Amino acid sequence: MTENEVTSDYELNTGKVIVERFEQLDPAAYPACLVSGHGPFAWGKSGLEAVENLLLLETIARMAVLTLQINSGATELEPYLMRKHFERKHGPRAYYGQKKEE
Repeated sequence: MTENEVTSDYELNTGKVIVERFEQLDPAAYPACLVSGHGPFAWGKSGLEAVENLLLLETIARMAVLTLQINSGATELEPYLMRKHFERKHGPRAYYGQKKEE
């Protein structure tokens, strides 16, 4: 967030940066985010689901920190590989994991 966003109306602008980030994303597919200099935000169909999503976000963040402690030269996965991992679990032709009951 810019200095002006922080000093003018911090809470409102925090929400705005989250909305801006999700303009091209499906919030149901990405049910949590980190706001730099602030902390985590999560949502879901219920309060319990939002808490579960927050715990998952914290687990992922912990894994990232541990990865960098083990290997400070670690880099992000290539976008095509991240997309593959996401789509095989959550995409329209998902095939990873258990079949959903209909």
